[in-house]
Amino acid sequence: MAASTHTVTNQAPPLVGYDVFAADRALVEAVERHLDPQLLDEARDELTTLGRTTGSAQVQEWGVLANENPPKLRTHDRYGNRIDEVEFHPSWHRLLGKGVSAGLTAAWSRPGGHLRRAAGFIVWTQAEAGNGCPLSMTHAAVPALRTDPALAAEWEPRLTSTVYDQGLRPAAQKAGVLFGMGMTEKQGGSDVRANTTEARPLAEDGTYALTGHKWFCSAPMSDGFLVLAQAPGGLTCFLVPRVLEDGTRNVFRIQRLKDKLGNKSNASSEVEFDGTWGRRVGDEGRGVRTIIEMVSATRLDCVLGAASLMRQAVAQAVHHSAHREAFGGKLIDKPLMRNVLADLALESEAATTLAMRLAAAYDDGGEEERAFLRLAVPAAKYWVTKRCTPLAVEALECLGGNGYVEESGMPRLLRESPLNSIWEGAGNVQALDLLRALQREPQALNAFLREVGLARGADHRLDGAIKNLLAELADLDGIEARARRLVERIALVLQGSLLVRYAPPEVADAFCASRLGGDWGSAFGTLPHSLDLATVVERARPVS
Repeated sequence: MAASTHTVTNQAPPLVGYDVFAADRALVEAVERHLDPQLLDEARDELTTLGRTTGSAQVQEWGVLANENPPKLRTHDRYGNRIDEVEFHPSWHRLLGKGVSAGLTAAWSRPGGHLRRAAGFIVWTQAEAGNGCPLSMTHAAVPALRTDPALAAEWEPRLTSTVYDQGLRPAAQKAGVLFGMGMTEKQGGSDVRANTTEARPLAEDGTYALTGHKWFCSAPMSDGFLVLAQAPGGLTCFLVPRVLEDGTRNVFRIQRLKDKLGNKSNASSEVEFDGTWGRRVGDEGRGVRTIIEMVSATRLDCVLGAASLMRQAVAQAVHHSAHREAFGGKLIDKPLMRNVLADLALESEAATTLAMRLAAAYDDGGEEERAFLRLAVPAAKYWVTKRCTPLAVEALECLGGNGYVEESGMPRLLRESPLNSIWEGAGNVQALDLLRALQREPQALNAFLREVGLARGADHRLDGAIKNLLAELADLDGIEARARRLVERIALVLQGSLLVRYAPPEVADAFCASRLGGDWGSAFGTLPHSLDLATVVERARPVS
């Protein structure tokens, strides 16, 4: 019999056995707002099924096990043959298989695919973010391959398949494949034009032998990779399969797996090419232009990944506070804690609303929306991913000492939180990319201004922020040095415009008062006390 001192009281139950999709009101409303009504019932059913799966005890346990048992590199078999294989815990395969079967690599092959996939990505990666990388790379490879119709016809059906077919075999023998990407090298980092990997033409037209080193190659267990290398005509994009058509292994020497801060369940690697066979994608010398479509899609996934993590952190904080008692009442009812929770909820909802607007623009595909994305994607990638870490820290603190303990899951969220800001171009890269769009593509700014202008006159603080932004854009002196400030303002104005148009008045009012009106401190929990914070918090509560 347990001693009376071991009786456990006043602890929040685990947040488990709930529908992750239905409990996220901002996400549900975004799907209903942007998706063709004829597709809505089917999408709701799919996302509800995925939401219940994500919130189940079994899938949450898979996430824990995949994180606690990171992948292992096997360079050789027992006989000394070079095999370069990555071994994963069975839970990793279960997670990745569920993600593939849920259509998270199939956006390009069905109506409303990008919006439906974006919602599913936000839901599913709350179970474990690590499996988001191969899902993202596989999804994003499609537009790059479409620059070569023959390659696209061969590979796209495999990439968009909903069958997870693990194991290294010739791609033609598989029901579905995964893709990775290799751009970064030691000497260049984000400056991929400094790459030194060499591509030597072979006798067969369009084929090359690659020699060089990739300092960071994602998802090394994949069936194929898009990589950059220097061909005679300049930097060029290549498709590198892991297994050749005759069943032999392509030369793909995995030197080591990266020991990362977070994202432990996912394998990231350094690889050596030594006469590695590759097929050119696009023209020689146009490698960046060819692969940029892949990069753009993965940057959107960084926004989705950050929004997913934010939502899970807020859900955990609100859930804990709704059950924990202190100082004579529930934490969630204490004015100061309510302010903190409401502030976190605003940040999360603004991220989700913006991410889903971008996904809807991908589905539209029109010239106006493409111009809008040219400015909005780097702005969102910069700002939303940067807000992720401070939010994760504050949400962890809402659980107090319990949040600092691994079993709470909050440390895993915190370690994951900086990732999406770094991958696919860190903050300065996004800021410079946005400046290039402003300087070279005036239609991008026009499309952005038309978008935010849809809310003009609805909130005086938003109107003032738009006016100040226009003044900032009119002064190009020293613009690179203040690029981060400019990108931040663009992102906040866009978020404010979307919330004013689509969110409940209490949410829009609180966002505009704090983020645009200046009535905000330097930490979360400093919203104006006169706002309806209880409604904001209740909206974020994970009850379905």
